[in-house]
Amino acid sequence: MRTLVSAALAWVVSMALPLPAAAQTLVYPSNFSVREVATNGTTLHVRSAGTGPAVVLLHGYGETGDMWVPLAVELARDHTVIVPDLRGLGLSAKPSGGFDKKTQAGDVRGVMEALRVSQADVVAHDIGNMVAFQFAAQYPERVRRLVLIDAPVPGVGPWEEILKNPLLWHFRFGGPDMERLVAGRERIYLDRFWNEFSASPDRFTEAAREHYAKLYALPGAMHSGFAQFAAFDQDALDNREFLARARLKMPVLALGGQKSFGPMMATVMRAGADNVTEGVVPDSGHWIMEENPKATTQLVRDFLMR
Repeated sequence: MRTLVSAALAWVVSMALPLPAAAQTLVYPSNFSVREVATNGTTLHVRSAGTGPAVVLLHGYGETGDMWVPLAVELARDHTVIVPDLRGLGLSAKPSGGFDKKTQAGDVRGVMEALRVSQADVVAHDIGNMVAFQFAAQYPERVRRLVLIDAPVPGVGPWEEILKNPLLWHFRFGGPDMERLVAGRERIYLDRFWNEFSASPDRFTEAAREHYAKLYALPGAMHSGFAQFAAFDQDALDNREFLARARLKMPVLALGGQKSFGPMMATVMRAGADNVTEGVVPDSGHWIMEENPKATTQLVRDFLMR
């Protein structure tokens, strides 16, 4: 999973250095509206702003939709930006089930319908990738362009080989005993991910760590997080069933952090999509919006504006 940036992206390294920590924020500006959207048997916490072509931003584990503030603010200049917290995470409701990504794709569809959006670009990170892949698989007419950032997709490409990486032991960590182990220690548990998956852990600021630790300490949040991982076997079955009969046809940008998935993201997505553009976020590990939001924003915007 450790890769070197390609020579073709050397210009990005020189032009897209990370923003200083002080420039990062987890608070959406006042022009973003906030609503609770009832969808698919649960309720999602959703922020939205802007006018123009729609774009949906899907977060991953260890964060919430708050991770997208820099990108969302930039895109809202000429897009309708929609940012939900995934089922069970952040300020969304904590249902007892439905954490397979096929079901969560239905959550996203419900949000779009509630906001009267028929088609959108979809940008995702981490577990958000897995929801986005199923959303594109089930509702291809609703996805204009797809951006998947720095995480594998169950059952797609070298999934079984990726699972052997010891850094990913948390994929199989969960259950009631594990919930008791981390209860009251959410920050300790999450620090491990923020530190080990960062190229520069100091860029995941103390303020951000405190912010997310509080959200993951909410009743039901860690249970929901573990349930997201526990659904991976079903997700792999669902994705393989789709790939046995079809592939994604919309343009896909597969972005990896230079010191994380790197070009491997494109390898993964070429196993499931016909039109894949490879990209690398320079000077970044997994936490692309904390480590290099400037480069991430530019790469995503350039792709969406093609």
